[in-house]
Amino acid sequence: MKPVGAITRGTTNPNRLRRVDNFIAYRCGRLLTEAARPLVIDLGYGATPVTAVELRSRLAAAVRSDVAVVGLEIDPVRVSGAQPFADPPWLEFRRGGFELAGLAPVVVRAFNVLRQYAEDEVAAAWRAMTATGALLIEGTCDELGRIATWAVVEDGVPTTLTLSARLPTLEHPAVFAERLPKALIHHNVPGHPVHELLRALGRAWETEATPFGPRQRWTATVRRLRDEGRPVLDGPARWRLGELTVPWPRP
Repeated sequence: MKPVGAITRGTTNPNRLRRVDNFIAYRCGRLLTEAARPLVIDLGYGATPVTAVELRSRLAAAVRSDVAVVGLEIDPVRVSGAQPFADPPWLEFRRGGFELAGLAPVVVRAFNVLRQYAEDEVAAAWRAMTATGALLIEGTCDELGRIATWAVVEDGVPTTLTLSARLPTLEHPAVFAERLPKALIHHNVPGHPVHELLRALGRAWETEATPFGPRQRWTATVRRLRDEGRPVLDGPARWRLGELTVPWPRP
């Protein structure tokens, strides 16, 4: 099966995807627990397989010990270079793209992959990655994983948007703008829902300045958004991790 897609830049770092890994364990834990074969695909793991290794380790510890992760890359050199880190059947590396190498995973993580594509190519990629019923977590982050955003996509349709930050280093929520998923980044302009969301988040952050620290400030910020009538999902336990999840702000 010929891989579908283009080779990514391959930038990666240890713990870069820790924030989304934590979310996957939370959001997809039940799906994986109940699955006959708890398979997760890490699509486009990059120049080194460290984030795929970490994903397998975290899900095995937090969800179930027999979870299997397959890292897919289009570049055969990257696939070859990852083989010393493989631990079959729990962790494998293969060539593949949006067609998922013919596999039928429960969950797909595709991070920092679609940013290099045109916006009008995103929907087809989403449909391809969810064609066999997988739940897709697709997003982007900065080089160290301190700022991240992601969509949950089901049957090719985005359902939620999550903004996640390492709170001790968060200066202002405006930084999320440059890390929005490809489907939203060009819609951060007046009159579009994602722009209004970030504006409201910024106003709430500025209002909730507190001497008690960044975690308390973020929690108060998200609570203020909710109290203003915005449909904030999840609760304080996730907020304290630096997360905000909302229904997908359709362009």
